[in-house]
Amino acid sequence: MSWREKYKSKIKGAEEALKIIKNGDRVFIGGGAAQPQTLVKALVNRGKYLMDTEIVHTLTLGVSPYTSPKFADIFRHNAFFISEDAREAVKEGRADYTPIFLSEVPKIIKSGLMPIDVALIQVSPPDDHGFCTLGVSVDIVKSAAETADTVIAEVNKQMPRTLGDSLIHIDDIDTIVESDLPLPEWPSNKEDEVANRIGEYVAALIENGATIQTGYGNIPDAVLQSLHDKKDLGVHTEMFSDGVVDLVNEGVITCEKKTIHRGKIIGSFCIGSKKLYKFVDNNPMVEFHPSDYTNDPFIISRNDRMVAINSALQVDLTGQVCADSMGHVFYSGIGGHCDFMRGAARSKGGKPIVVMPSTAMNGEVSRIVPFLSQGAGVVETRGDIHYVVTEYGIAYLYGRSIRERVLELINIAHPKFRTELLKKAKELNYIYKDQLEISLKSDVIYPKQWETQAIMKDGTLVFFRPIKPTDEPLMKEFFYSLSEESIYLRFFTVVKAMPHKRLQYFSNVDYRWTMAIVGLVKERGVEKLIAVGRYGASRGSDMAEVAFLVHDDYQGIGIGKFLLNYLIKIAKANNIKGFTAEVLPENRRMLDIFYKSGYEIKSRLEEGSYYISFEFDSMNKKT
Repeated sequence: MSWREKYKSKIKGAEEALKIIKNGDRVFIGGGAAQPQTLVKALVNRGKYLMDTEIVHTLTLGVSPYTSPKFADIFRHNAFFISEDAREAVKEGRADYTPIFLSEVPKIIKSGLMPIDVALIQVSPPDDHGFCTLGVSVDIVKSAAETADTVIAEVNKQMPRTLGDSLIHIDDIDTIVESDLPLPEWPSNKEDEVANRIGEYVAALIENGATIQTGYGNIPDAVLQSLHDKKDLGVHTEMFSDGVVDLVNEGVITCEKKTIHRGKIIGSFCIGSKKLYKFVDNNPMVEFHPSDYTNDPFIISRNDRMVAINSALQVDLTGQVCADSMGHVFYSGIGGHCDFMRGAARSKGGKPIVVMPSTAMNGEVSRIVPFLSQGAGVVETRGDIHYVVTEYGIAYLYGRSIRERVLELINIAHPKFRTELLKKAKELNYIYKDQLEISLKSDVIYPKQWETQAIMKDGTLVFFRPIKPTDEPLMKEFFYSLSEESIYLRFFTVVKAMPHKRLQYFSNVDYRWTMAIVGLVKERGVEKLIAVGRYGASRGSDMAEVAFLVHDDYQGIGIGKFLLNYLIKIAKANNIKGFTAEVLPENRRMLDIFYKSGYEIKSRLEEGSYYISFEFDSMNKKT
């Protein structure tokens, strides 16, 4: 028989096709937007003839009536990833959750550890050679279809034909049920200010030419919307949505700089709108592969500059990440979280990033906590964690001590919870008992608007930003790398040591009456502090004392001048009227910066120091 004759011989109505399912069978159902809706409805209708039928799959996007309480004795749902429609059933004990890395689900299916009696899948119509495709959801469907005793396929005229490792021949399908139904769509998320701020921080970590893993939801969408100024990005991901299409159309995603699968978007499934489904249809730029390939950490790591972006529900102060449960209540699943985080960590120039809003329950609960909730599972260990991003900034934890991690995380927690977190950290001896709280108070917000970069006279690119309490280690390294002359000119004496008790006063400011701007460069890929400028004013005063210090190796290229002008700009915005300074006579570079600033400088020599002052409205520059 030709494949066309075989195809016709296998066609049945949905109700008739599902008569093969018997009591006690394990039935696999394809997930995501490829859920076979006609077959699912027919399965539920057949429920009156069944008992103890186990249903397994991952994320569902279509109909899932079998999770209803009235079917509790008929169908037992077993989720590898808990969808919204199954969440209540799992919570109430009417359904099961199997925690497992998504990369390993095909393994337990193919090995026989979880044998499949019947696989209900949805496919695109066959081509001229009798090959259908698994369409928009290959993930674990391919392994189920290859090993199930019986495969029943819903051949949907509206299922896109996808390329990659997505083929299934008519010979490998036992029964065919035809349909012509639109795929379920995942609506675009509404404008979310918190997600947008997180997206901007994440975008700052993504370099041109990087390969990204993304997902669905407010934060992944916001990340993609923040990438419009990037170039030659690639995609290797578990799933993707509409935002990827927009970036391809704009020329941002080209995949031309990828180290494997150059020119190709690699994924295992997609969910989104009709625009997305039209984009992937027979598109040679897009390849779908099973999860044991796309999610294999070794394969992921072969992408240079791999950036993995995954959500979390909680992060404790030591860096443990919970992403699948709220305490003892299972909420979602491990999914591909660990697969991609570990793969990105082992990638050359890779960045594993955990993202989450700083609070939950309408701002009443902090997601950064002293301890994970009782019963919460650790999806990502302290040893795996690298970046954590909230709407308040970026915390980098990899290779950091518990003390450093605590300060990094408190610094990006919601301000109203910082004092409480700091107090608990002191009780637990995670940090110094005398740790200052100036920068971490509830009314102090890190002023991201004062982040900038500038190219110095010799071509050095310097990133300038307000100081953070987490900069204490950088400040310590900076101090001990200075020459005795530089230390003497700044502190008017040769300071031999800079212990925490003294150093922390330099790293903690309120960003209003006291401000410090640090200059940072990358040396061999590592951030190094090379300059700091600061001013301090008494509350209510309209004049502030200013000082700055530049590393010996970077003096004479314009950093001091830049810091003075930038601090003036910030001080003006904070209603400071002018600066004062005390400078030693031998510090000619500092004096030149002041006298050549264009302001009317008032100075007097007193007890071996010049006392300088000027007001910002005294500018007398000719240019």
